[in-house]
Amino acid sequence: MENFNAKIKADLHTHTYYSDGYHTPEELILKAKEAGITHLAITDHDNVDAVEEAIIIGRENGIEIIPGVEMSAEHNGKETHILAYFIDHRNVELLDYLKNFRNERLKRAEKIVLKLNELDVPIQIDDVLANVKGNGSVGRPHIAIAMMEGSHVNNYYDAFNKYIGDDKPAYVKKPNISTKEAVKLINRCGGLSFIAHPGKSLRNNNSLFEMIEFGMDGIEVIHPSHTDYDIEYFKDIASQYFLLESGGSDFHGGRINDASILGRYFVGEQKIIAMKNRLFKA
Repeated sequence: MENFNAKIKADLHTHTYYSDGYHTPEELILKAKEAGITHLAITDHDNVDAVEEAIIIGRENGIEIIPGVEMSAEHNGKETHILAYFIDHRNVELLDYLKNFRNERLKRAEKIVLKLNELDVPIQIDDVLANVKGNGSVGRPHIAIAMMEGSHVNNYYDAFNKYIGDDKPAYVKKPNISTKEAVKLINRCGGLSFIAHPGKSLRNNNSLFEMIEFGMDGIEVIHPSHTDYDIEYFKDIASQYFLLESGGSDFHGGRINDASILGRYFVGEQKIIAMKNRLFKA
């Protein structure tokens, strides 16, 4: 995280129960306020339903809500995540795309459940959907929770490590948009696009530089999965390519047991000003 004494403490990566987070927008905002956060980006997976509600609640609690989304995409056959900030969350093209993609997420979840059944894990799709709120985006975390609740795994991470993680027996690939098209869509929505948590798979990887060439605005430098080396490495890349820097806790809450990270991973005033300047110039 950044060391600074400015008034702004911005967590630019959080999730609500509209995707795979545990908390309502209000609960998340109150927790963020308690942790000293002044600026909060709601970045649910492929869903912006929390944003409108969050803006109102944030205003009531003195927290600036940055409309965002974490978009699933694909580059060179690998899934990538793109964080979008300051988007027009009412954009019709965006909403249509996200609605269709949520339907594809549901089909994928059904395929994963069938694979789990073949592996003698007798959960049903209704067990999974019981953990999804409203028009929320169903994903592997909801399946992991259903597996825990059915006592089929010892814990949340066990589900991924044994069954549904990448390349595990019940894994099913998502039909993602290309990273290049995701960046174009974010641009059309007036937003900024950032490569999410690149330390997980993109350190010393040519794909990172290829994605930068697509017109990325920045890189998520601060993330719980990043080591000190990662942070310095990606800061250096951002500097070389005149990119913006973002960061946040990737907070989900609930059974993921990550309550302690809220307020620990953030960026400061200079990073927020740089983002707004980029938007102003655009």
